[in-house]
Amino acid sequence: MEPVAGSYFVSTYPPFSVWTGDAVGAYRSLLDRPPAIDAGLGLYVHIPFCLERCRYCYYLSYANPNTDLVDRYIDAVLDEAARYARLPALAGRPLSYVYFGGGTPSMLTASQIHRVLAGIRGSLPWDGDAEVTFECAPRSALPDRLNVLRDEGLTRLSMGVQQLDDEVLARNARVHTVRDVERAWADIQKIGFEVVNLDLIVGLVGETDATFFESLGRVIGMGADSVTLYQLEIPLNTPLYRSLQEGEELLSVPSWSTKRRRLDTAFSVLEGAGYHQRSAYAAVKDPERHRFVYQDAQYRGADLLGIGASSFSFVQGGHQQNAASMRSYLEVVESGELPHGRAHMLSENEQCVREFVLQLKLGGCDASQLHARYGVAVTDVLAEPLARFEHEGWVVIDDDQITVTREGLLRVDALIPELYPEERQDVRYS
Repeated sequence: MEPVAGSYFVSTYPPFSVWTGDAVGAYRSLLDRPPAIDAGLGLYVHIPFCLERCRYCYYLSYANPNTDLVDRYIDAVLDEAARYARLPALAGRPLSYVYFGGGTPSMLTASQIHRVLAGIRGSLPWDGDAEVTFECAPRSALPDRLNVLRDEGLTRLSMGVQQLDDEVLARNARVHTVRDVERAWADIQKIGFEVVNLDLIVGLVGETDATFFESLGRVIGMGADSVTLYQLEIPLNTPLYRSLQEGEELLSVPSWSTKRRRLDTAFSVLEGAGYHQRSAYAAVKDPERHRFVYQDAQYRGADLLGIGASSFSFVQGGHQQNAASMRSYLEVVESGELPHGRAHMLSENEQCVREFVLQLKLGGCDASQLHARYGVAVTDVLAEPLARFEHEGWVVIDDDQITVTREGLLRVDALIPELYPEERQDVRYS
């Protein structure tokens, strides 16, 4: 039986819990060398502020920050970016994808958004072909902020709708209402962006088949270019987990089987409306135009530099997480140092496994390419679990091509840890 609570979504390998402070020195040495391979480079910038913390949220965020703290944080982020731009491993490398996440980046004022984007671009420039994504929330997706984003060259706007039912939104501490979504969508359409993604969550507290599928139908009717659907997870550091521990609302959290059933039906409904499933989580109208380079490039081995408190990096085979609290992050950056908190240097075998498991989330992987790059025959190394997955109908194996079926994609994050070495299957993910 699958646990109700705990981390579920796999965002990297090895698990974060095996990263250590002892490895930070090796990571820093790596940054002092020119890149050994041209893997492509992306940037993630964390904006850890929001109006109110959602009950299921486990990202680093601070509710209702004062203006002085926000401005101080922006100063630190821009200083961090400038320091990285001078390091041999990163200097002069153009960005092919950029992502501003949170928290709620659209909580920044229009002038603060301009300062962040212009300041980052001054140190770590991106060209006109780069995918630039900015997360927003309905209540703060206001015309003045949206106009700045358009003028600064944003190519992809992503708005967290989560559900279009006021009662369900309130029970999960979402601060917006359906009316806020409608107003924000009208402004977004009027101002115009290349790609607009809308997020939904499957399995929110109080959700029913009716509330979820009515919400999905309304999102389809809005005409979003991309629709992302995440199954609710309840990590141990969330307000919702604490409520469950106290016996509150346990019966109102849908089971994993219910979430998978709803997600399966949702993808069928989206396909019937002309969308194409592009990963375990998303469907798009036009696969050629509505790409998500931030995800695709990372999962295929590109470098990612993370800036801001608690953000994660993967550069030239090294993982690193920044200082994981606002106070520690600001203190280190303001002292003139880079805010490295913990790291892990991957072996070639680990890099191979990392790319393999992440590409399964995109629907499959050509293992021959990994063999050529890393010298690891992943289909041989993982033959036993892959054969079991094939028997269950979760993957199809054709020589070196592994294709994940719809049934497999519905549960891919639960399957991936079974592909880890035995000593890493039971470790804490975070």
